[in-house]
Amino acid sequence: MNNPQKKTPLLTILKELALKQDAPFYTPGHKKGQGVSKSLKQLMGRNIFRADLPELPELDNLFAPSGVIKEAQNLAAKAFGAKKTWFLANGSTSGIIASILATCGEGDKIILPRNIHQSAIFGLILSGATPIFINPQYNSDFDLCYTISVSQIADVLQTHDNVKAIMVVSPTYHGICANLTEIANYAHKYSIPLLVDEAHGGHFSFHSQLPMSALEAGADIAIQSTHKVLGAMTQASMIHLQGNLVNPSRISLALPLVQSSSPNYLLLASLDGARQQMAISGEKLLTHTLNLANIARKKIKKLEYLSILDFIKPTNTFTDLDITRLTINVSKLGLTGYEVDDILHQQFSVTCELPSLQNLTFILSIGNNLQDIKMLITALKQIKQYRKKEQNITKINPSSLPYSPLRITPRQAFLAEKKVVSQHLAINQISGENICPYPPGIPLIMAGEIITQEALDYTQQIINSGGIITGISDESLETLQIISN
Repeated sequence: MNNPQKKTPLLTILKELALKQDAPFYTPGHKKGQGVSKSLKQLMGRNIFRADLPELPELDNLFAPSGVIKEAQNLAAKAFGAKKTWFLANGSTSGIIASILATCGEGDKIILPRNIHQSAIFGLILSGATPIFINPQYNSDFDLCYTISVSQIADVLQTHDNVKAIMVVSPTYHGICANLTEIANYAHKYSIPLLVDEAHGGHFSFHSQLPMSALEAGADIAIQSTHKVLGAMTQASMIHLQGNLVNPSRISLALPLVQSSSPNYLLLASLDGARQQMAISGEKLLTHTLNLANIARKKIKKLEYLSILDFIKPTNTFTDLDITRLTINVSKLGLTGYEVDDILHQQFSVTCELPSLQNLTFILSIGNNLQDIKMLITALKQIKQYRKKEQNITKINPSSLPYSPLRITPRQAFLAEKKVVSQHLAINQISGENICPYPPGIPLIMAGEIITQEALDYTQQIINSGGIITGISDESLETLQIISN
């Protein structure tokens, strides 16, 4: 019997239409590449523009699928273990926002970790939901956060009513996984759906040596960035649903609010191709990736001036680790992660995914090869020559910044009148903006929270070290937006 997962319904029809000779009196304006600039054509070639097509009858409609998109999404649901899957052409951001809109309304409460991605804050603004934040466990040695535990969630549910959803980040940007099975079981006792930001875990379903996927653990919704670790194009993601606690029509109604009415079919077709690749060859591809990760880990551990985040035994807030995510602490070099990142990138053509004050995080995926690992290890061996006298890098727990709770909801902060004041006058005032290092996109100060001197000091340290802060109106931090009383 033929394996239906070998099919690529959307990708196949897009290829046929791209090669079809026709008179294109439809968008986009470049008309299958005929009107594209010479410089773009030299960079990308003609074929990519031939396939840049709109909602032609054969290509189905993303928001009312009945043809090839529906078929492709059904195949993805089976491959990833979902009851229903939606393709996203606007990244996991759109899926996270839609999942909050589908489960929470004005005044409803949702439990989230404080190290949530800024996209969840956008979901709170649009939905009007009230967040109940939990501070995840903090690892001071690596200056990073773990996840949240079921006991923390239980404490919240004992003191708050009207909780309509729980959202957990698992895995974190560093590959740290929560005890989703325990959390899902507990949430379901209260008939509360568990939403999982699984943006970095789209590969978990396809290899037994990787952590358990969110759906397998019992999550009701899992949002995955298929482009982050699998073979889809940037911005191509999926949202998966199982169980009966979330009405699928609510998700379908929410998604058009956060996605273009003219979705890019190149992105959608790449999801179809990435699903087929993993369903057919995922285990083999990931075995190779895991072997590369083990080679890299073994060699990095021999470098006494570096430390690599490892998994020893399960805890309530650190149940498993994705070993294809390499987080390396560089503080023994007397350099910040931003400085080491710049050296590696400029001098050795080795580029990490996420630099921070003390760490560098590298993503290994099915696209990496042994030569990449050799270049990484060679660069890390050479980095010792740039060693400085030990620097005093302040260790501040960013998950607890600021230490005061939200004074107003993110939606109220978004809609409120704001004024610009000098930094010293902003201390102890309610922030009118999200002050957010990117990546990873976790706000240090959230709009609606009290601005603290400690949080600003940490933000300034990131800026001084070469980090990027988004969400601020004044990049110098000399002035800040606060809520007008």
